[in-house]
Amino acid sequence: MKGLELLVERIIISSRWLLVIFYIGLAVALGIYAISFGYKLAKVALSIFSADESDMILSMLSLIDAALVASLIVMVMISGYENFVSRFDEAEKNGEISFLGKLDSGSLKIKVASSIVAISSIHLLQVFLNADRYDGGKLLWLTVIHLTFVGSAVMLGYLETLMRRARSDRPGSSSIGPS
Repeated sequence: MKGLELLVERIIISSRWLLVIFYIGLAVALGIYAISFGYKLAKVALSIFSADESDMILSMLSLIDAALVASLIVMVMISGYENFVSRFDEAEKNGEISFLGKLDSGSLKIKVASSIVAISSIHLLQVFLNADRYDGGKLLWLTVIHLTFVGSAVMLGYLETLMRRARSDRPGSSSIGPS
């Protein structure tokens, strides 16, 4: 029976490597998104002398939004791989990526929630700059959804603070948090 238990445990532990497929898929998606960003940037560059100020502001907000989404993808890929699959031994040793190992799953959740709030803020600002194209009900719902994202991010931050405090209060644990 112990042999079966060890086999099941090895299968479960080894299954984490299936996550690599998802991270590679995200890397491919990031490449596709980079091409889309390049196309948007070219459109902005070509309209630099013909676009009015509000259109240029909307275009810049769209580029900022794309950069935030791309950063979110990278953050999820790197910290997800680091937390759930394996360490980036070579990159850490060479000092290539200084934040490796410092972003645990709790910190990742907060950073993802913060990024979603930032992306939602930019989208809401774009909508408000074109408020004449939207009815009041749609504006209200977009604002409520945004405030829901904000509330969720605040709650995640609060819960993570409580969990860190509880971990640091345990005997034998450091106040730094999980390693």
